[in-house]
Amino acid sequence: MPRAIETFRDEFVLEPDGPVYLDGNSLGRLPKGAQRLAAELVNKQWGERLIRGWNDGWYDLPRRLGAKIGQIIGARPGEVVVCDSTSVNLFKLTTAVLRARAPRNEIVTSERNFPSDLYVLDGVGRVRHGEANSSTAVVALTQTDFRTAETIDLVESTGDSHAAGAWALWDLSHSAGAVPIDMTASRAELAVGCTYKYLNGGPGAPAYLYVRREVQALVRSPIQGWFGHGDPFAFSTEYEPAPGAARFLAGTPPVISMALMEPGLDLILEAGMTNIRARSIELTAQLIEQADALGVEVATPRDAARRGSHVSLRHEEAWRITRALIEEHNVIPDFRGPDLIRFGVAPLYNNESDIDLAMASLDHVLATRTYENYPFARLAVP
Repeated sequence: MPRAIETFRDEFVLEPDGPVYLDGNSLGRLPKGAQRLAAELVNKQWGERLIRGWNDGWYDLPRRLGAKIGQIIGARPGEVVVCDSTSVNLFKLTTAVLRARAPRNEIVTSERNFPSDLYVLDGVGRVRHGEANSSTAVVALTQTDFRTAETIDLVESTGDSHAAGAWALWDLSHSAGAVPIDMTASRAELAVGCTYKYLNGGPGAPAYLYVRREVQALVRSPIQGWFGHGDPFAFSTEYEPAPGAARFLAGTPPVISMALMEPGLDLILEAGMTNIRARSIELTAQLIEQADALGVEVATPRDAARRGSHVSLRHEEAWRITRALIEEHNVIPDFRGPDLIRFGVAPLYNNESDIDLAMASLDHVLATRTYENYPFARLAVP
């Protein structure tokens, strides 16, 4: 019999008097399995096995973990690998598409895309905001808006791109692990995503990329690193790309940080995305209902089909309110300018009590105006 979704909370490191943590949409909690694995990685795998560790499983990490993420996002075998950062992967894929789809030479995106994605796209080539046309090589969008959690229908939007003859590239960073995704059904060609949010991979954990099977032979990585070679240890002077999405691997993978992702992925696969999504809808609806009772503006869509797994509340004093929640009540959401307080709901470890405590704390901060005790100056990482 499948485990109840509520029991997965016990699989994470939660201090008895620790914070009410509602920032899993920025950095997921530490799985106990990753905590145990860290000691083994350092003391046994690195400390004792040394170079032999590559044949004990290190070499296959990008593909093995990619296959697990592939199950979470509805991909087929050989379509996902773990590597580099989201920004680097976005650079590799968009550059490859522009080279492969000439004379189409344009990237279409939206100002609602994640800002760092916009920076990368602007550095790659000709970028335009708007509808795809006959010059568009690829449409690059974010599935779940990092500000409001508004979530785009992948099938419908990808269809719009294809109608104009363009490929579709999705950033899944704020949706994977919290929102059901079926990349195969979407027919999108490409995707990128990070692993340290709802996938609980750890701070700065490596990212992943997806390349649909049907287009893999058409694209070539602009960073022809040796781990993306079909036979890297032959040390050939000629580059032959590896089969599948592995052709987009580049340098030697960061074994320790990459390996520590696996326990979090295993928990998601055990819980199942259907159960995770149902729990997300329940908890975000609870938060929205209580925010309404407090008279705080909700910036997140109320239609569950159109929202991800965080709820953003709008207030002109959002920054100082966030500081008061953290410093006075040990409730940790985060702030996104100019006026949003984001409450990230991670279905594997957040529960009804977390929502109740957070909203009661928000009520107190607003009623007493204790946020006025905090400066307007922001921290380096808000």
